[in-house]
Amino acid sequence: MRGAGIGGALGDMLSQIPSIRFPPLLSKRQTDRPPAGYLTSPSPSPAQHPTPSPPGVMADSQAAVTEAAVAGEAAAPVKAPETDTPKPGEGGTKSKEFEGAIGGMRDPSNVEEEESDEEEYDDEDLEDDDEDEDEDDEDHEGFMSMLQNFIMNKLDLSDHGEVEKVLEEVTVEGVVKYIKSGKCKNIITMAGAGISTSAGIPDFQKYNLPFPEAIFDIEFFKSNPKPFFVLAKDLYPGAFNPTPSHWFIRLLHEKGILLRHYTQNIDTLEHIAGLPAEKVVEAHGTFRTSHCIACRKEYSQDWMKEEIFKDNIPTCEECSGLVKPDIVFFRESLPTRFFQLMQTDFPKCDLLLILGTSLTVQPFAMLINNVPSSCPRLLINREKAGAMDPMMAMLQGMLSSSGLALDSPRNIRDVALLGDCDDGCVKLVDMLGWKEDYEKLFTPPKKAEKTEE
Repeated sequence: MRGAGIGGALGDMLSQIPSIRFPPLLSKRQTDRPPAGYLTSPSPSPAQHPTPSPPGVMADSQAAVTEAAVAGEAAAPVKAPETDTPKPGEGGTKSKEFEGAIGGMRDPSNVEEEESDEEEYDDEDLEDDDEDEDEDDEDHEGFMSMLQNFIMNKLDLSDHGEVEKVLEEVTVEGVVKYIKSGKCKNIITMAGAGISTSAGIPDFQKYNLPFPEAIFDIEFFKSNPKPFFVLAKDLYPGAFNPTPSHWFIRLLHEKGILLRHYTQNIDTLEHIAGLPAEKVVEAHGTFRTSHCIACRKEYSQDWMKEEIFKDNIPTCEECSGLVKPDIVFFRESLPTRFFQLMQTDFPKCDLLLILGTSLTVQPFAMLINNVPSSCPRLLINREKAGAMDPMMAMLQGMLSSSGLALDSPRNIRDVALLGDCDDGCVKLVDMLGWKEDYEKLFTPPKKAEKTEE
């Protein structure tokens, strides 16, 4: 055991787990059913369910209650004649008609029959729900795998013993030496809005929103889609150019050491920079396809572009529902591809580069905990992000960290290069000696000068 304090640490861990809707495990019909033994319709007649009570005792009592109700009078309790019938607490039973809201107990003689009926009902429900559950299985399993890795790392439950120190020194220079060594072959980059800032992406405040996040809130979109489509026109692919950060990511690919690029952004600047589509995971969706939010009919990028640039609110040609680009809004599930590749990519990662993100949006932020425990992690950002709670830093001798251990005395792999994201990427290029290759990516070739004869 790790000793005292693990309870508090576990509570802190659980508070960091994001609130994400899991696929439904029970149908509405199942969850809405009242507990067995409670009446939901008028009681069956005594002829249908004979009771073991002495003749006349329960029937007379019920008749008295019924007559009083018909007359509009309050029914006075009717005392049953004393008999030798055992009390319920002594193993006796009451009539089926007095179960549930009336307060009686269930007749044990009918339990098997009721349970059999319930099983048949449940079987029918489960058959009805099989199709819905199958659709969500992959996302559910992907998230559960990510959550399992998070908890294993947090509680140090993995059987890895002493963690190997990969970096000669826990500095930017140490990261550069590691890349130059040739041992680094599977880099994963995680990017946020910071890599696109210099491209001139507009501030959301210009769109007259009740709060900045509203433009990506699915409920706000349903009630007022116009702000989103105004933004979509401003952001539409082709309106902006890649930044130095995007070209750096492309250079990693050209060097053959980029395993995957995970981005929260929807500006598609990675594609404009020439990064192949199979290398990009757009965690928050894409403009390349669109669907009706009502009937799920799919629409092409060209169709959506035409509607947006006509300043129309795109509506479905079949059901008149709103058509939305396949961008993940708040309260929507992330793409299946995100969960599929996350499970296979991160265990292979030998260097994680975190670029221009505050690491506050889940489950994207949790990905930093899915790399191997020895994998170096370099943050390039204006400020520190993703750092563990100070209390967790103190507990690091008992528990493995979640988040970046930038300020921990036991840190052996996490490095921060603070400042403008573009500047940080250019600095790395210079330190790696890649400047010439880097500039070739975005500098058009010079035309050959004509020589005079």
